[in-house]
Amino acid sequence: MDAPPVPRGTAGGRAGRAAGRQGVLRAFVEHATRTGQASRGFHNQNYVLPLTEPVAQLLGRDPGTVVTVRVRRRGALPVVIRTWQNEAEILRAVRGVLRNVPECLAEGDGFAVHSYVEGVPLSSVCGNGRPVDGLLTRALAGLLAESAQVRSSAALPPLPALWPRNFTDSQGFLQALARMADVQIRQPNWACFGGLFTALGVPEDALVRLAERVPTMSRRPYSLLHADLHRDNLIMSYGGDPPLICVDWELASYGDPLHDLATHLVRMHYPDHQWDEVVEAWVCAMREVRPEAVNGVARDLRHYVAFERAQSVYPDVMRAARSLEESFDRTSLDEATAWVCRALEAGAEPLRLAQVPGEREIGRILLRWASARPGGPVWHGGAGRRGPAGRAIDWKPDRRVREHPDFPHTAVHDALVLEGAAPADRVFKGTAHLNSVLWVPGTPFPVVVRRKVAGVRRERSFLSEHAVLGAIERSGVPVAAPRVLALGESHARDLGHTYSGDRFAIHTYEGPRDPGSKPDHPVNGLLPHEADGLVDQLAALTEVDYIQIDPVADRLGFYGWLSEQLVALVAALPKESQQLARFLGLPDTVRLREILARHRVAHRTPALLHGDLNPWNLVRRDDGRALTLIDWEMALVGDPLYDLVRHMHLTPTRPEIRDRMFRRWESRLPAEYTREWARDWRVYRSIEIVRSAYIDLDRLVTGVSLDAPNVRRALDSYAMTLAAATGSLGLTAPRRANPYLARALAWLIRSGGAV
Repeated sequence: MDAPPVPRGTAGGRAGRAAGRQGVLRAFVEHATRTGQASRGFHNQNYVLPLTEPVAQLLGRDPGTVVTVRVRRRGALPVVIRTWQNEAEILRAVRGVLRNVPECLAEGDGFAVHSYVEGVPLSSVCGNGRPVDGLLTRALAGLLAESAQVRSSAALPPLPALWPRNFTDSQGFLQALARMADVQIRQPNWACFGGLFTALGVPEDALVRLAERVPTMSRRPYSLLHADLHRDNLIMSYGGDPPLICVDWELASYGDPLHDLATHLVRMHYPDHQWDEVVEAWVCAMREVRPEAVNGVARDLRHYVAFERAQSVYPDVMRAARSLEESFDRTSLDEATAWVCRALEAGAEPLRLAQVPGEREIGRILLRWASARPGGPVWHGGAGRRGPAGRAIDWKPDRRVREHPDFPHTAVHDALVLEGAAPADRVFKGTAHLNSVLWVPGTPFPVVVRRKVAGVRRERSFLSEHAVLGAIERSGVPVAAPRVLALGESHARDLGHTYSGDRFAIHTYEGPRDPGSKPDHPVNGLLPHEADGLVDQLAALTEVDYIQIDPVADRLGFYGWLSEQLVALVAALPKESQQLARFLGLPDTVRLREILARHRVAHRTPALLHGDLNPWNLVRRDDGRALTLIDWEMALVGDPLYDLVRHMHLTPTRPEIRDRMFRRWESRLPAEYTREWARDWRVYRSIEIVRSAYIDLDRLVTGVSLDAPNVRRALDSYAMTLAAATGSLGLTAPRRANPYLARALAWLIRSGGAV
């Protein structure tokens, strides 16, 4: 039986009419997607077409009136800051104040119908990078100034909770933008792209730290901002009155008008020589309608420009990566690589990125990410098959490491395919390696893929890490260290030389098995049982036959050799680093050699040493060994006392723990390894302090490895390191050498100034 008619005027009747209206609009939207003239944006598909008679009647317009149907793209990445979620509310709020703003005629779930703005986009007649005619720049400045007439937030939709309460607080507004970028752009995408960003050297908290660094700025009264005024969103009218019309208001905001100028400058891609012209036009136009808005422009504009370039890193990297899911070949990979490279270089300074990878390294990182995408262009397999089968990645084994019975070559290939999909909390970037932790199907334990990070490492490596770990494993000594599972070179099939020759090693992973847990490092020093466990393992290293990995190891004169290595390191520093070292009172190589030669140490039987026992190379464990020793690339053969003292220099060590370790070390090792240690340990401590003074200063100058946690901590205490180094060398720092100026002086040198 048919349902009885719903009486007019009832709630049911109103609901029925609303449903009918939405049905008519939905049918029109479907018609638009089939027949309309489409222009594709990052967030919407825009279709231009005439109104059909049913829709025209519904909207109170003449049939045939041209409109724009905006349809939200499904699956679009959240890559923009949205102050408000509904563009229609914005347009209704400002239409009574601003001229020529498009009118929202109707809206529904995922679509809106706007009045059509006649004209052509500025981008179609004047593309990115080309200068804009002076008349147009003044017209653009006028559009930005016109938005400033919307002064009251009461006419606009409610603002987010984290917005400053004082509507002249420029510093608070920029801080809110940075936090919004973290909440709305980084966080929703981190699960998918976090590992990629970590591999590229962008830390998880980069935007939060940027917000914390926002300086005090001049106060400017808030107003409506378009916040996305680029060449595609500027329509040149056919009649020329007005000459330009703004469209696409979905990213509009309410805040410091200087932010609108900054986003416009960056997104318009003006040539560099035109920036001053545009700024001056904006100042002139804004001064006429709201003079307070130009306060502090010369000083504060750079902060907003820096933020725009910083937040743009995230959408640019993600869009470049996603483009490889649609098209994957040499050309598309090269284009994505160049895109990411430009974004990182532009955002490196405001995000305080320690070092931007080179273009070749970026290409390899993108290749690995794309190869790991399930169902993407580099996967194949039958229906229901979920095992990794990336056809773009191949590898060549290094014959120095045999196929491991617990990890066959098929598992190696699977690990290389999965590598790019490692989540951010399983990607660790240190001073020398990028480490990706994986669970490979069919392997009952996690593994870590290690790749060397491109860049400069001042301290030399003397032994091959795989040879050292192999010797430890074969010796059977009670030393907790990773096992080497594979060694080789990965490459991309059919993509040319650029994406080949990428060396890797695969080790057993020695951190926690729980995917949500990170390795626990003794960053604040060892507990008593951990100190005992470490000493016991150093004692066990004396039983490893080092001749098999270093047959020409010098058994005599270790201190002399170590001193010459330090002198050579200082001699190889860049001129700028050496210049600043002398300014701060550190000696040149000739004087350094003379001072170090004053010391003599007793001969002790050499042994295999780890060489870099800083806290981040120690992983806590729950058994009797207490600690696993990882990252053996700095291993060497030498005086066992040196390994222990260097650990104490690199790790916060309380006096009682130091004494405990020395006592246990002396009692556990035969006398040939410990004789006269009480006299000599301070000599090794002195040389390590001096080494740190030069290396940390060089890192300040060059910016290398600043994102590594052990480096950040060392630089935070550089003033004390410098004072201790000059003191141990018997030197007096020159009066002008204020150690707290080291960072400022390093910046001056990098900027081309003279000290």
